[in-house]
Amino acid sequence: MLVKDYMTRHTIMIGSDMPIIEAQKLMIENGVRHLPVTGDGKRLLGLITRQRLSIPPERLGSLDVWEITRYLADLTVSKVMVKGADLRTIGPEATIEDAANLMIRHKVGSLPVVEDGGVVTGIITDIDMLIELQDLLGANDDGWRVTVRVPDRTGESSKLSKVILDNGWGIMAMGGVRAPKHPDAWDLVVKVRRCTREQLEAAIASIPDQKIIDIRETAIYSSQPQTVE
Repeated sequence: MLVKDYMTRHTIMIGSDMPIIEAQKLMIENGVRHLPVTGDGKRLLGLITRQRLSIPPERLGSLDVWEITRYLADLTVSKVMVKGADLRTIGPEATIEDAANLMIRHKVGSLPVVEDGGVVTGIITDIDMLIELQDLLGANDDGWRVTVRVPDRTGESSKLSKVILDNGWGIMAMGGVRAPKHPDAWDLVVKVRRCTREQLEAAIASIPDQKIIDIRETAIYSSQPQTVE
C-alpha cells in the first residue's frame, strides 16, 4: 500500500499572493481543509490549513470592525502558510505507514506529495488514512468483527485463521496489536462472514489459551458493542 494509491490526485493548488479571504472561500466551496501553495511548475512553496487562516483572539481584541476588514484584505497566503522547516512532505512511492508515522510524529493532518525536486502530485490527509484503516478492517462489509486475545507466541494467528477456514467461513480482514496493559498478549481483530455468532464463538472457544474480548455484527457504521466478559 503506497501513498500514490491513496492520495488525492489533482488537488487544488493556490498561489502565494492569493488573499486569505479567497483561500478560505475556496476551501469552504470545495470542502477541503488543506491547500498546497505552489509556484512555477507546480513546485511546492507552502501549505495552507484551516488553522492558519484563523486570526488570534488577542489580535482581534485590539481592532475595530473596519480595521479587521483592512487587516484581512491585506493578508495574503504567503504571510500565513506553513513553510520552511515546518512543512512536511512525502513521496508517492512511500508506504502509508511512512505517511502515518510522519503525521503522528509532527502532529500534522496532511502531507503534500511531491516528486522531481518538489513538484506537487497530490496530497494525503488524515481522512485518507482513516478511510484506509476502515477498509483494512473490512468495515464496509457485513459480517462478524471479533477481537481475540492470544498469547504472545508463534503460531497463534495461524490457529485462529485455520479454525475459521476449516469451517468454510471467509476472512475479510485480519490484524493484530499488542493487548493494552497485557504485554504478554496480542489482540487479533478478525472480520468473518458466512457464519452465525454462536458458530464463531464455539469455534474460537476450541482454541486453547485464546479468548474472545469483543464480538459484534457489523454493517457500515451500524455496529453496537457486545462485549464478552
